[in-house]
Amino acid sequence: MMKSCLVIAGLLALPMAAMADTEFYGTIQSKPDNNLGVWVIGDQQIHVNEKTKLEDDHGPLAIGACVEVEHKNGLAKEIESEKTEKCTKPAGKL
Repeated sequence: MMKSCLVIAGLLALPMAAMADTEFYGTIQSKPDNNLGVWVIGDQQIHVNEKTKLEDDHGPLAIGACVEVEHKNGLAKEIESEKTEKCTKPAGKL
């Protein structure tokens, strides 16, 4: 009985985890001219639509810029420019 309860609880938790927002830092590698469509940021394809919040407080959202991306299943909720050091890895770290 206990094992079946744990299995059911685990299955119920999966959809919640899959629906969670994800955030990461990366460098813009490519983006459409009009901003709507697929951007490549840090080797990830991120879809931007008219509901995506674009913030350029730390510089323009241009190719080569460091950004923080908040997305859900690859659909961007927010892309915000960041200081370059947020996207660089310390020497000797992977």
